[in-house]
Amino acid sequence: MKIAFRSAVAADVEAAVPLIYSSGPAAFDYVFTLDSGPTAEDFLRRSFLDGAGEFGWRNHVVGELDGRIVAAGAGWSGEMGFRFMIAGARQILGCYGPIAGAGVIGRALRVEAIVPPPSRTRFVVAHLGVRPEMRGQGIGQGLIEHLLDRGRRRGVEIATLDVAVTNPRGQALYERLGFVVTGERRSRLSNASATVPDHRHMERPI
Repeated sequence: MKIAFRSAVAADVEAAVPLIYSSGPAAFDYVFTLDSGPTAEDFLRRSFLDGAGEFGWRNHVVGELDGRIVAAGAGWSGEMGFRFMIAGARQILGCYGPIAGAGVIGRALRVEAIVPPPSRTRFVVAHLGVRPEMRGQGIGQGLIEHLLDRGRRRGVEIATLDVAVTNPRGQALYERLGFVVTGERRSRLSNASATVPDHRHMERPI
C-alpha cells in the first residue's frame, strides 16, 4: 500500500476537516461549538479554507491512496506562534462575531493551559487524523515521519506533540516512533459541548 503525502490545498476541505476534527474532538467542541451557532467543524472548515494560521490549508499535509484522502496532519515551528495567534483571533471573530467570539477566545486560552503552544525551538506535530477503516496499517506512522522530515528540513531539533490520556492507541504509536512523555496536565475543563481530558506532553529529537 503506497500512500502519497503532499501539501494540502483548499479543495481538500471536505475530506481533510473531518480528519483534523477527529484528532481532538473534545477540545475542539469545548472551544468552538456553541448551543445556537457554529459547530467546531464549521469553524475548522472556514479556517481551513482561509488558509492562514494553525488550522489553514497551508499548514497541513494530506495522505492519498488511489486518489482518495485517507490522512491529514499539521506541523509547524514554535516561531509561528504569534502569527498563528493573530490569524486565529481573526478567524474566530469572523466566524462568531465579537461577543460570542470573545467567549471562544477565552475557552481557547483555557485549553492552552492543558495543551500549550510550543516554544520557539520546537516543532509541533498536531491535527493527526486517519480514516477509521484505514487505521492500523501504518498510515499514521507514515504521516508523522513525513511531518518530522519537514521539521528536520527547517532545522528544528526537537519535535513535540500532545496526546489525550483517553487515546492510549495514539500514545503507543508515538512511543514506537521515539516520543517520550515529559509531563501530564490535568484538565477540569467541561461545558455543555464537551469535557476536555487530561493530556500528556511528548517529545523526541528529530
